[in-house]
Amino acid sequence: MNLDRIIAVRTSKTVFRDNDKVIKMFDQGYKKADVLNEALNQARVEETNLNIPKILEVTTYEKRWAIVYNYVEGVTLAEEMERHPEQLAEYLNLFVDLQIQMHNTKAPLLNALRDKLDRQIEQSDLSATIRYELRMRLESMPRHSKLCHGDFNPTNIIINKQGECTILDWSHVTIGNASADVARTYLLFWLEGKIDLANQYLNLYCEKTNTSKKYIQQWLSIVAAAQSIKGKEEEREFLLSWVNVVDYE
Repeated sequence: MNLDRIIAVRTSKTVFRDNDKVIKMFDQGYKKADVLNEALNQARVEETNLNIPKILEVTTYEKRWAIVYNYVEGVTLAEEMERHPEQLAEYLNLFVDLQIQMHNTKAPLLNALRDKLDRQIEQSDLSATIRYELRMRLESMPRHSKLCHGDFNPTNIIINKQGECTILDWSHVTIGNASADVARTYLLFWLEGKIDLANQYLNLYCEKTNTSKKYIQQWLSIVAAAQSIKGKEEEREFLLSWVNVVDYE
């Protein structure tokens, strides 16, 4: 196992490339159950018609758990957006179409997004009153079983020379209401300071799916509260600014 070439560093994990393989190495102390659950969830998505990396093995190396995938050649959609701003509209259409395709894919054995959000809200350090109101809002939202990526953003999409797209990083995948997944993507754009792009994205998604923008906005406080438990400290203050229980206009 060659760990000389680092291609990404994430909280509690490092991603390496070893020829035609990608190795996601978890920090020591990372729970075995969480590693195996991540691998299981990705394996279930592999059974769909979506184009995603394939798991080759789950193993350990020097007392650290690792998941090994096949390497996908290409560049990220984020890189293409930066290199070719004149094609932003085209890339944004591609991005939204991929998300819609994913939401229309069936993977019934995955964990429920609603349960995950409920746990995360309860784990937050918000006041008991706000936690209660957010959980009641969550409970009132329509129950769906769409495939939700949980971290859908342009850095997690690889485009090869033939123009084929591969969706990466399925560690947060669940099934639930697609609008919650859209709300999270919207917040991710905001966290990067790409506010105009966030609004263009939301408008385009709503147009393509005939979804009310206000309906997606109702998810923002719920998703922001859930994300606040693991966000960076500088992100946490921003996320909590979205945590309110009044309807957006």
